[in-house]
Amino acid sequence: MNKIVSFDNLKKLASELKPALELREHFTKENLVKRDILVCGGTGCSSSDSMQIIENLKSEIKKAGLEDHAEVQLTGCFGFCAKGPIVKVYPDNVFYVQVKPEDAEEIVQEHILNHRVVERLLFEEPALDNKKVERHDEMSFYKKQSRVALRNCGHINPENIDEYIGNDGYLALGKCISEMSPKDVISEVKASGLRGRGGAGFPTGVKWESTSQTPPCQKYVVCNADEGDPGAFMDRSVLEGDPHSVLEAMAICGYAIGSDTGYIYIRAEYPLAIERLKVAIAQAQESGVLGNNILGTDFNFNIELKYGAGAFVCGEGTALMHSIEGKRGEPRMKTYSSSKRGLWQSPTCLNNVETFANIPAILNKGASWFNSYGTEDSPGTKVFALGGKVNNVGLVEVPMGTTLREIVYEIGGGIPDNREFKAVQTGGPSGGCISAKNLDTPIDFKSLSSIGSMMGSGGMLVLDDSDCMVNIAKFFLEFTVEESCGKCTPCRIGNKRLLELLTKICDGKGCEQDLVDLKDLATTIKTTSLCGLGKCAPNPVLSTLEYFYDEYEAHVKEKKCPAGKCQSLLDYVITDACKGCTKCSKVCPVGCITGKPKEKHVIDSSKCLKCGACMSNCKFNAIIKK
Repeated sequence: MNKIVSFDNLKKLASELKPALELREHFTKENLVKRDILVCGGTGCSSSDSMQIIENLKSEIKKAGLEDHAEVQLTGCFGFCAKGPIVKVYPDNVFYVQVKPEDAEEIVQEHILNHRVVERLLFEEPALDNKKVERHDEMSFYKKQSRVALRNCGHINPENIDEYIGNDGYLALGKCISEMSPKDVISEVKASGLRGRGGAGFPTGVKWESTSQTPPCQKYVVCNADEGDPGAFMDRSVLEGDPHSVLEAMAICGYAIGSDTGYIYIRAEYPLAIERLKVAIAQAQESGVLGNNILGTDFNFNIELKYGAGAFVCGEGTALMHSIEGKRGEPRMKTYSSSKRGLWQSPTCLNNVETFANIPAILNKGASWFNSYGTEDSPGTKVFALGGKVNNVGLVEVPMGTTLREIVYEIGGGIPDNREFKAVQTGGPSGGCISAKNLDTPIDFKSLSSIGSMMGSGGMLVLDDSDCMVNIAKFFLEFTVEESCGKCTPCRIGNKRLLELLTKICDGKGCEQDLVDLKDLATTIKTTSLCGLGKCAPNPVLSTLEYFYDEYEAHVKEKKCPAGKCQSLLDYVITDACKGCTKCSKVCPVGCITGKPKEKHVIDSSKCLKCGACMSNCKFNAIIKK
């Protein structure tokens, strides 16, 4: 493409490119000239051969001589990860799910050549008695979603800057540096009420203002893309599906605070996101919207990638900045804010990926548009990685104030196998477990905090009645103990002692005093740790003690695990369904199963290792755990 040299040129180019993208969304017979076949190229679908699907579709189109009638496009995550790989055909707006490479021929021959929808690849909507639906907006998974941060994911090619510009990309940056002062930009961000989406929810505009008010000097803009929560993939998906939105927002932030240098700190284990960022940065520099003299003005802003090695603690702001500087990734005492002395002791503005992704939309559409979503305390939308025991696993974006029940049962499609909902963990290892009695809690910073959980970066793990809450708390403690940097004693030693207590209880060796010690120690760690990792590590313990104390008591008093998860508290028992086939005794590694052929066998519990080999090999389902 030609290098953009002014804001007027950018607006002209955007107006020329926009109609092609709008055609994707608006279908009439008159404008059906060429179809776009969009294929998800996010990590999830790529791991299920979506790149091969793209190649097969291109090959079939060429073979059928349909190059003038259809074009295959790579795009970002559609969000409905449970049904990937996903292929969407515009302008028909037909949404195909669980597509395989071998389906490419049928899609081209039936849909593109003969204008017939491939019925077998359509989604079956449980809410409509498994009726097949063509359009994504008819699916319960999408109906209550409002995409702001994810507005371009699944709609544009993340490796083509033309498509981003055609969807109002870089217009916000051009508007800021050509028509607004830095104070005007900050005022608009403050008026939007946008709060940081990385965990604590600090007001973004206030942070920008604080950094801007420091004396003129070298300042830095830093994007935290070190997304390390187990099961979280919100930021990674934005970078894979819409990297230019983050680059544009960082440049806007640089203009607002007086910085000419930005860093994106991203995990080296996210190769696809890194590759698309590299492509996007090169395209932005070539197009004149990044680098020196942006859009023909005297504003300069450059962005560099910095790679993390996978340390969870480097998601904490000060540890992240130490890592960028080449130091050990450890947090520091919060005696002063990073907006005053951050990276290399210079004023630094740090936001995470999702926070930045909202900025261009806010400046294009206005603060009042943004805070028309959400609640007074928490305006806008929030992206969640919905996972665990839920039918519709995926990436969802909903207005703040949406209830947990709406997300789990309407968007998520409820619990598989008709099991009962037990809890939802929000905020990853740093968050709390929310019980069924709080399912109608609206999702916003204040409401989640009031019930002992937190927004966090956006992980949302659904648990059912087969999950043991004591074991869940132990699982998250194992993670945080492993990821502790070891700098402060409460986190380094205290969390290990917490884990030892939980392990003791899960092994059936706990006593009632352990429950008292567990709460006292968790409270102490929470109030005395140096950084957010240590302060929030006890949250899963404290919240499960609050809402599931009866399970702890069962482990301690009755030496039983009500959910049947803690192996040490279970006994394998052979029921009357046993046919005496002897298969179980043959696979038992310690020979604790006895019995004659064609007679019921018996397990000696004192010798049993509880490995489960007998149960998994019994073809009569005669072995149970009690």
